[in-house]
Amino acid sequence: MSSSVIVAGVGMVPFTKPSAGSRYEQMGATAARAALDDAGVDYATVQQAYVGWVYGDSTSGQAALYDVGLTGIPIVNVNNNCSTGSSALFLARQAVESGAVECALALGFEQMANGALSMGFADRTSPFVRFDDAMEPLIDRTEAPFAAQMFGGAGKAHMDLYGTSAETFARISVKARQHAANNPYAVFRDEVTVEQVLASPAISDPLTRLMCCPPTCGAAAAVVCTPEFAAKHGLDASVVIRAQAMTTDGPSTFDSNDMRRIVGYDMSAAAAAKVYEAAGVGPEDLAVVELHDCFSTNELLSYEALGLTPEGTGEKFVMDGDNTYGGRVVTNPSGGLLSKGHPLGATGLAQATELVWQLRGTAGPRQVEGARLALAHNIGLGGAAVVTLFEKAA
Repeated sequence: MSSSVIVAGVGMVPFTKPSAGSRYEQMGATAARAALDDAGVDYATVQQAYVGWVYGDSTSGQAALYDVGLTGIPIVNVNNNCSTGSSALFLARQAVESGAVECALALGFEQMANGALSMGFADRTSPFVRFDDAMEPLIDRTEAPFAAQMFGGAGKAHMDLYGTSAETFARISVKARQHAANNPYAVFRDEVTVEQVLASPAISDPLTRLMCCPPTCGAAAAVVCTPEFAAKHGLDASVVIRAQAMTTDGPSTFDSNDMRRIVGYDMSAAAAAKVYEAAGVGPEDLAVVELHDCFSTNELLSYEALGLTPEGTGEKFVMDGDNTYGGRVVTNPSGGLLSKGHPLGATGLAQATELVWQLRGTAGPRQVEGARLALAHNIGLGGAAVVTLFEKAA
């Protein structure tokens, strides 16, 4: 077993609105080449590839990587809803850490359509039936998109329990735009005010449109390898995966009568706990976090699930400015899903790319000074949560 897994290269394409997006195979190939170029390795040296996407036909991963090279390596397609990109990274890291391969590629992409997420197959049982049954007594169902109803309901539960205000969720959206203003890869780079966020069209109480991530096209990739491979090829070994955990739903998701848990709070908390224990660190040691802010409500819930602040204190965390530069930990310096965008299959790997840049000290005006430990948090309803701790090697 290798003592660590090195992230030798990362790359991504600028995220765009669906109307401006390229074809998935073009975006995927471009991101893969960017990661390979960043690592300084040829695709011929990659021994396995794990490719994540949600909306597409089978073997879309091959269609993207065949444009990079026809090397005959195993290419595994991954689909885990919004945690697809980090699931691909999880598998690539496992392959390297286990000794099965010395070098692997994780790639994620999405070519999305305009509008809210929807189910692709109306002629079979939805994977969300169990979630729908658990939600039924907790929220009033509306015509709003199903994800907005779920995460809006989770935010409302936090409001009811702790007195959290809608303005606090609006402040999270404002912060996302402020961070994205310095990210050339982000979709929304224009800043907004709390008043503008609250006045934008209502989606699902307490969510307004500017509290919801946009449908996005994009791609991102990472090359991971053993220390021995990095030394042999003279690669940058300055960033390693210190610990990583993946969890799925347990009984509390469905039995707790709590919308926060239905949308993955306990999955996230369990994955984070496993990572902290494995690495021998705590949330107080983190300088920067990329977390799953598909809706501004979920960013606040994630502060608490990841232990950045105790349960019930998310609003104070926001109001004290502890979630941004000058505070305790910078959350989503990229702009996050709310402003950078959320191309489902690419999101987890875009988080990894941002954090590798942060740890290398190459994030430009987004740089978090002195960052040595960085955490990525990516969830998919249905469900899966992946938490990854990146470290700047000594």
